[in-house]
Amino acid sequence: MRLFLLTALTMVAFAANSVLNRAALAGDGIDAPGFGTIRLIAGAAILTLLVLILRRGIALGGPGRVAGVLSLLVYIYGFSTAYLALDAGLGALILFGTVQVTMFAGSLAGGERPPGRRWAGAALAFAGLAWLLWPGTGTTLSPLHGLAMVAAGIGWGAYSLTGRKARDPLMATAANFLLAAPLGLLLAMALPTPAEIVSLSATGLTLAIVSGALTSGLGYALWYRVLPQLPGTVAAVAQLTVPVIAMAGGMLFLGEALTTQFVLASVAVLGGVALSVLK
Repeated sequence: MRLFLLTALTMVAFAANSVLNRAALAGDGIDAPGFGTIRLIAGAAILTLLVLILRRGIALGGPGRVAGVLSLLVYIYGFSTAYLALDAGLGALILFGTVQVTMFAGSLAGGERPPGRRWAGAALAFAGLAWLLWPGTGTTLSPLHGLAMVAAGIGWGAYSLTGRKARDPLMATAANFLLAAPLGLLLAMALPTPAEIVSLSATGLTLAIVSGALTSGLGYALWYRVLPQLPGTVAAVAQLTVPVIAMAGGMLFLGEALTTQFVLASVAVLGGVALSVLK
């Protein structure tokens, strides 16, 4: 039960990231690359402070450190680049589909053999997610931005698989963020800027800091805490709940409408996840 609750709390943190991101960008107070960069720096700051207080020092090395840093950067900036021109629903579908493929492939390569029930549940959950997020007619896909989201999905899948090796989740996450932050600044300057320059507002800055320090920094540390206790395929399927939780959060906090499609698709997603992960 403890593991279930910690995993559920982690999924809520991931969903909160999405809600904060949408709220910041919708208010035109920050652009997507800027949000990602501030999120990374804020996460590095809070995690480093916690490690210095709780561990009396920080170790930047460790198993999977290079893979962790690079995959974190690929995820954050692939995600930011993709959403410069990608529909939100289609982007989430590409992202979570790629995460599933990456984590299932990595787990199979590592020797995991998931039962048929997990494959069936994953298929049901993803079908429900596709129904929920599929864009309406007239939506066009930019190949470049679609590939950026695929890269983000591969990055997050690799980051999650790497986390299964973490001996000290807080230390590992802090090191990842601290090493990624200066590289992220360089990447942000190299990324293409939006067609319309967005001035940084106090609201946009605050939302980015909250996302980085709390739902990203501490949320990712919690993810690294539960990952070693979960089979890789279970960790993959559990993340299909994040868009559902994020959309529910949008209804609660951003005034978005509750629809019959959301209710039915959510039942399919959550039912598929339950079929996959529960005994």
